[in-house]
Amino acid sequence: MRRTAGVRTAGARATRVRAAGARAAGARAAGRWTVVAVTAAALLAAGCSGGGDTDSADHARKGGAKEAAPDARGPGGGYVGEGTPGPEGDAGQPGESGEPQDTSRRPDFRSTFALDVDTASYSYARRTLKSGRLPAPGTVRTEEFVNSFQQDYARPEGDGFSVSADGARTTSAGWSLLRVGLATKAQAPEADRPPAALTFVLDVSGSMAEPGRLDLAKKALRTAADHLRAEDSAALVTFSDTAKTVLPMTRLGGGGRERLRDAVAGLEPQQDTNLGAGVTRGYEEAAEGRREGGTNRVVLLSDALANTGSTDAGSILEKVSENRKKHGITLFGVGVGSDYGDDLMERLTNRGDGHTAYVSSEKEAREVFVEQLPRNVVVRARDAKAQVTFDRDAVARFRLLGYENRAVADEDFRDDSVDGGEIGPGHTVTALYAVRLKHDAEGNAARATVRWQDPETRAPHERSRRIGVDALTGDGLWGENAEGTPPRLRLAAVAAYFAHALRSDAPGPALPGAPSLRTLGAEARGLAKETGDGAVSTLAETIDRADGLRSRQ
Repeated sequence: MRRTAGVRTAGARATRVRAAGARAAGARAAGRWTVVAVTAAALLAAGCSGGGDTDSADHARKGGAKEAAPDARGPGGGYVGEGTPGPEGDAGQPGESGEPQDTSRRPDFRSTFALDVDTASYSYARRTLKSGRLPAPGTVRTEEFVNSFQQDYARPEGDGFSVSADGARTTSAGWSLLRVGLATKAQAPEADRPPAALTFVLDVSGSMAEPGRLDLAKKALRTAADHLRAEDSAALVTFSDTAKTVLPMTRLGGGGRERLRDAVAGLEPQQDTNLGAGVTRGYEEAAEGRREGGTNRVVLLSDALANTGSTDAGSILEKVSENRKKHGITLFGVGVGSDYGDDLMERLTNRGDGHTAYVSSEKEAREVFVEQLPRNVVVRARDAKAQVTFDRDAVARFRLLGYENRAVADEDFRDDSVDGGEIGPGHTVTALYAVRLKHDAEGNAARATVRWQDPETRAPHERSRRIGVDALTGDGLWGENAEGTPPRLRLAAVAAYFAHALRSDAPGPALPGAPSLRTLGAEARGLAKETGDGAVSTLAETIDRADGLRSRQ
C-alpha cells in the first residue's frame, strides 16, 4: 500500500514531520538571512552558483537520509536552526536573558516536500479580491501564488527535471533571495502520447446556478471536447442530490465528440450537492472504461460545497485514494464559484495524485482546458519530491515558505512507497526558503536534490545541485540595486511576499525584508512593463485591490 505525502491526508506522519512549528516566532528576527527559492527546473541548470550536479539512478537506490531530529520543522513551518535567536537574531548566541542558549538538540538541516504545480489558490484569491473581499488566510497557499507565473528555467532533454539557481539580496539586514528551480521538458501539441480516458464529473447542484459556475463549466467542457484527440475517450457524470452517468466512456472519433457536446448542452442546475455520490460514480465509470497503457483521469468540476449525502471529507477522500491505488486513476480538480470549497478540493486532488485549478472567466477556462489539461494528460515524472540539505558550517537557520500540505518526512525522501507529485510536460515548480547565513559563511550553503520515478518503468532517478554562499549575496532584489537581478526572480519574490501578506493576521510586513503591499504593487507594475507579460499586470492590479481593502480595515 502506498503512503501519501500530504500532511492533511496522513495524520500518522504528523509526529514525524514537524511542519506545524511556531511559524510566527522568529519570523521577524533580525540578522543575516537569505530567502531561497527552490524550483524543479533550476536544480539542474548549468548557471547555478557554487557547484555541479549529479544524475544517477544508482545513487537513488543507495542509503536513505538519516532520521529527523526531534525538533525538525517540515515545509512551511517555523524556522529551523541551532539555538534561539537573540537580539541580533544569531542562533546559538545569548538570548534576551543574556544566558547562552541550549544547542544540544541539533535540529535536522534538511527540508523535504512533494512537488506541486497547483495554481487554484492564486486564482481564487484574485476572484475574491475582485469582488471586494480579502481572501480567508487559510485559502492562501504561497507556492500556488508563485507557481502561477511563467519562469525562465532551462529545460531537460527528456523526462525528468532540470535544476538551476540564482539569488539576490533584499533591503533588510543582509536578507537575500535564492531561486532554485525545477522544470520539465515541454511537448508540442501534435507530439505522440498515450490515449487518454477522461471521466468528467460535473456538479449540477442548485449552488451551480450562479453565473460563472455551471454555465462556465459547460463552456469549458465543450472547449475540452474540441481539443481532445479522436483516439481519446470521455465519459460524463453529473451529480446533484444523486449522481448519474450522462455519457458512458466513449471514443471521441466517429461522432463521439458530438455526443459529448450534446450531453453537456442539455445540463441544467438541480438541487443539493452530493459530492460523495458524484465522486463515487465518477470513479466507477473511470474504472469500467479504464484504458490499459493510457492516461486514466477523473476531472472534477465543482464549487466543492457538499451539503447532502456523504458530506464527511474522510469517506470521500478514502474513495479517491482507493481508486488511485487500485486502478491508477488520478484526479484533476477544477473549482468554480465565488463561494468555493477550496480546502476540500485541494485535499481531494492531493489524495488523487492530481492537481487543482480555479476558473472564473472564459479566458481562464480556455487556459485550463486547452493548455493545462493536455499537460496533465502526459506524465513526465511520477512521485517527484525535492529535498534541500543545508550546510551547518554556513547556515544558521532556514524556513521553507509554503508547501505546508505537501510535507514529506526527511527519511521518506528515498522511500518510493511515499507519494510525491505527478508532473507533466512544460511545468515549472518554485519554492522559497528564508535562510540566515553565519557571519563567516563561505563555500557551499546547501545542496538541492530532486527525485522522481520514470513514468513508464518506475525506475528512480535523482539530480542534485550544490548552492554556493556567493549565490545568496549577489545583486539587490528591489530598487536601484536590482539592475542585474533577473526579472522572473523578482516576480517570484513579489508573488511570495504578496501571499505571505494575505496570510498575516495584521497588515504590514511579516517576513524580514518584505515590502508593503503598496511597494509590491509598484514592483509588479514595473515588472509588467519589463516583461510584457499580461499576467504580471493582473498581479499588480490584484495587489492594489488588496492594499485598498487593507487600508479600509
